[in-house]
Amino acid sequence: MNAILVTHRPPRRPGVWLWLFLGSQLLMVALWARYGWTVGLPALLLSHGAMVWGTLWPRSRLFSPVLSRLPTRERVIWLTIDDGPSDDTLALLDLLDEHQAKATFFVVAQRAERRADLLREIVRRGHDLGNHSASHPSARFWMLGPAAMAAEIGGAQARLQALIPGLRLRWFRAVVGMANPFTAQPLSAHGLIRVAWSARGFDAVAADPATVVARIEKDLAPGAIVLMHEGAGHGRNVETMAVLLRRLRELDYRCVVPSVE
Repeated sequence: MNAILVTHRPPRRPGVWLWLFLGSQLLMVALWARYGWTVGLPALLLSHGAMVWGTLWPRSRLFSPVLSRLPTRERVIWLTIDDGPSDDTLALLDLLDEHQAKATFFVVAQRAERRADLLREIVRRGHDLGNHSASHPSARFWMLGPAAMAAEIGGAQARLQALIPGLRLRWFRAVVGMANPFTAQPLSAHGLIRVAWSARGFDAVAADPATVVARIEKDLAPGAIVLMHEGAGHGRNVETMAVLLRRLRELDYRCVVPSVE
């Protein structure tokens, strides 16, 4: 099987969204002045609705490029595991070894600093790491301003790379998948590619492994990016991963980590 290559595309024009938004507001004012509220109000709602959609939809490219599947027709998937490191990490690594599967762990810098040994073990076993923010502010990440967003992304990048000197992190996953307009600038500054997903089973909240895997299977296709988690409160992430890996083997899918062109 050939290596799966993706184009390394951090945002090239991270501020262009602002000019587009300002232009849309000038157009809205002009329409309101010329035709009144019957045209101006829908224009206002449309422009603001686009901003909300661009923030809340994980696969939106409105503010920055995003990778949501791999460019391949081979029966491979990119297995991604969010929210670690955690007490589940070693057991997940053992499962991945058992199934000869590779994964990318999107880790939180604060948690990684407390469990640096697990971070090094992930890398030692041949897996990949991604940036998943400094503190994982799940309830408010989508509304962070430019300074706070830069601290969450850039701060995590510096702290994670300090834990493993020489490591270069290329991937970023937004917390809960929501990336507002201020995400683009730190991604561009640190050369990060934003990664979404194309298959998920909501295993961060759903405890039943069969239900989670059935949801994922519905969206499986060559090149799918599968979203999984570790350390959930229900305590069944490892069990769910075991069921998923067995099912992937039955379906003749392999788990790979892509390379960057």
